[in-house]
Amino acid sequence: MKLTSKDALKFLCEAEKTTTDLGWIKHSRCVGETAGIIAERLGLDVDKATALGYDDEYCNICLTHSYLNNDVVCTAGGIPIDIPFRTEFIKNHEYTIYEKIINLCDLMCTKKRMILEQRLIEIMIRRGCHENTVYHITEAQKLKKEFDDILGCSVYSLFDDIEI
Repeated sequence: MKLTSKDALKFLCEAEKTTTDLGWIKHSRCVGETAGIIAERLGLDVDKATALGYDDEYCNICLTHSYLNNDVVCTAGGIPIDIPFRTEFIKNHEYTIYEKIINLCDLMCTKKRMILEQRLIEIMIRRGCHENTVYHITEAQKLKKEFDDILGCSVYSLFDDIEI
């Protein structure tokens, strides 16, 4: 099934009616909207960046969106429990530009957009500091710089609602 951004929003609206935890829904919307804006600026398929769909190509984002650099240790919240399939997939998967966009947007969004450092602090407050925290922060900053370089400007300049 190819999921469009319109379908994704419909699913999120339906989920809002059945959950008391709206945080993940607001986060998902923020990530999708943010990804769409970055994709548009890069001349990429906005709907593809926004939808995070169910096709095989899209499903990879479920596995990769919290892990930078093809490394399961490069994540927030400590070293995850080893799940061999996930570990091998992330280690051997070549991230697409869309997956990198989602990685960045996941690190810029809670219920609203914010600068990377604010989001990383928010994550540390919720999940604590761990032996891989400095590594994750360093690599997250490198990911943002990669997009700054591709865009030729700070990614933050694309958003009026980010307070620097």
